[in-house]
Amino acid sequence: MAASLRIRNSSLLLTRFLNSATLPRPRWLQTIAYEELRANPEKPYTSTAVFIHGFLGSSRNWRSFSRNLLASLSNSSPSSNWRTVMLDMRNHGKSTERELNPPHNIESAAKDLADLVKAEDWPWPEVVVGHSMGGKVALQFAESCSRGDYGHSVLSPKQLWVLDSVPGKVNPENRNDEVRDVLATLQSLPKQFPSRKWLVSHLMELGYSKALSDWIGTNVKKVGDHETWIFDLENAKEMFDSYCEKSYWNLLEQPPKGMEIIILRAEKSDRWDKDAIERIQKLASERGSDSLGKVSFCVLPNAGHWVHVDSPKGLLEIMAPKILCS
Repeated sequence: MAASLRIRNSSLLLTRFLNSATLPRPRWLQTIAYEELRANPEKPYTSTAVFIHGFLGSSRNWRSFSRNLLASLSNSSPSSNWRTVMLDMRNHGKSTERELNPPHNIESAAKDLADLVKAEDWPWPEVVVGHSMGGKVALQFAESCSRGDYGHSVLSPKQLWVLDSVPGKVNPENRNDEVRDVLATLQSLPKQFPSRKWLVSHLMELGYSKALSDWIGTNVKKVGDHETWIFDLENAKEMFDSYCEKSYWNLLEQPPKGMEIIILRAEKSDRWDKDAIERIQKLASERGSDSLGKVSFCVLPNAGHWVHVDSPKGLLEIMAPKILCS
């Protein structure tokens, strides 16, 4: 009862901040949009966890989970004051309104996070969490930090969470045909349409599920009397192609010193093949050395690819205790 009350009270302290476009930056300082949550906004935060959504998602996908995570961390460790920062990747969410230079690929998406940290003069985040495409962005961020690509004053994250994202190239025999089919369908649609309701209904008539149609429908905005996409489809396709081609097995074979890379697979996910699972399990079973970091592997039971929707409680029970130890 007392624990439940503390969690509820902690939740009431959460405050949301938006990276507002009301204060324009010079063009060279254009950064991605984000949302911020703090367990206690009246005190300085002590640690940061960054969340990176997946393809055609946005920061709001992780808002509810972040709120629950902060409440759990605050309840378990009252002396700490964690915050979460939820990104809108380039070409997604509010970042579509920003002038971000090409190429639109995984490397650029990872550098966007580094540029944001520098522009806001933040401490480097202790924890970075990426789901699906965001998982590869997180891996790229870790790799670039460890190489000094963002400067020698950079501090690499202590923990990297890769949520249901296979670290290697997408198998040529399973190149996410559903996503490519969705992209082709979106490219065949007019650039403007009557309403979000019309779009969802039209997609369902084409054979897409209501859940998928609703998810696609979150990526529209009203312009005059019509709705249009919030993203550039060609840029989005470029990012997806980069996601398919990138591989981070080398990073996992030699994780940076002081970093734990946690690969989480959803039990019911269709993204993994047997070889990838066995390779991760082998890396996770190897004893670390003083000169390298660590790879961990866990499975989220009874969940498909959308881990934060299918099993938010189970995901929280896995993540919160480990983050407290970071």
